[in-house]
Amino acid sequence: MTPANGAAAPEAVAEAALAPEVESEADAFQRQVDDLVAKTDVLERRVNEVVDFYDGKKQGSGGRKGGRHGAYGRGMPDIMRQFGVILREITDDNDAWPFREPVDVVGLNLHDYYKIITKPMDFSTIQNKMEGKDVTTYKNVREIYADVRLIFANAMTYNDDENIVHLLAKSLLEKFEEKWRQFLPKVESEEKRQKEEESKGVVATNTSREAAIAKLAKDTDDELNQINKQLEELRKMVVNRCRKMTTDEKRKLGAGLCHLSPDDLNKALEIVAQDNPSFQIKAEEVDLDMDAQSETTLWRLKFFVAEALERQANAASGKMDENTKRKREICNALAKTASKRIKKQP
Repeated sequence: MTPANGAAAPEAVAEAALAPEVESEADAFQRQVDDLVAKTDVLERRVNEVVDFYDGKKQGSGGRKGGRHGAYGRGMPDIMRQFGVILREITDDNDAWPFREPVDVVGLNLHDYYKIITKPMDFSTIQNKMEGKDVTTYKNVREIYADVRLIFANAMTYNDDENIVHLLAKSLLEKFEEKWRQFLPKVESEEKRQKEEESKGVVATNTSREAAIAKLAKDTDDELNQINKQLEELRKMVVNRCRKMTTDEKRKLGAGLCHLSPDDLNKALEIVAQDNPSFQIKAEEVDLDMDAQSETTLWRLKFFVAEALERQANAASGKMDENTKRKREICNALAKTASKRIKKQP
C-alpha cells in the first residue's frame, strides 16, 4: 500500500494533519490502515495462486507457447524458484552493480553501444521476464541461463580487457558457471521426468481443483472491491478531519519546493495533479497557487518535500556507502571506455 511517486503515506499525513483533539481518531485510522495492509498481503498470495494454476493449466493442455513457465509444464515452477535463488545470489554480489539495470547508453554517452551490442541484457530484464512482467517470458531454465551469460558476454565484448566492468563480468561469470554446474543435474532430472510424462500421455486434469480456484478468484475479486470502498471511506475521513495549514506553513512549503531537484519537483507536481486533473505539470512555466490546493494535497506535499530535502542534504554532506562509491567508479570506467572508442574512430 505504498503511495505512488514517493508521496507521504496516508497514515503519516493523518497523524500530523489531524488536530490534537482527535488523536484517538488518528489511532483508529492507523489500525484500519494496518488491517487493510494485512488483507492486501493475503489477497496478493491468492492472486498469485490463481495465476499459477491457470498458467499450469495452459501447459497441461499440451501447448508449448505462452504461460509463465512454458514448456516445462507442471514441474518447472519449482525448478525456476530454485534457480531464482542462484540468480539472487549473483545479483546481490557486491560486484554486480553494473549489471542490475540496463546500461545508461545516453547518460554515459556510449554512442557506439548498440552497434557493438546487438542484444542488450541485464538482471532487471531477466527478473521481469521470469515474473511475466515483460512482453516475452521464459519457457525453461536454460533460456534464463543463456540470458545471464549474455549479460557478462556483452560487458566483456564492449569493454577492454583491463576495464573494471570487463573484469567484474569475467569474475561473476566464473561464479555463475560454477553454481550452474552444481544445479544442472536437477534440471536434467526434471527434463527427463517431463519427457516421460509426455510420452505416456499424462494430462493434468483436476475438475474439483479448477472449481476451487474459480471460487477463490471470485471471492478475491469481491474482497478487493470491498477494500477499495474502505480506502475511499478512509480518504474522506482524512479530508474531513485535516486541520488547515497556516499561511506561514504554506510559505515555507513553497520555499521548500523551490529547493527540490528537478526529479523531485516533478514528483511533487504529480501529487498536485492527482487531486487536480486539470493541473498542467508539463507546461514550460507552472503557476502553483498554494491557497487553491486542498488540505490533503498540502499535507502530502509537506511530507514529501521534507523527505526529499533530507535526502538531498545527506547526499550533499557526502554520506555515501561503499556500494555507491563502487557504482560511481564503474560508471566512470564505462565513460572512459566510450571515450577511447571515440578517439580510435578515424
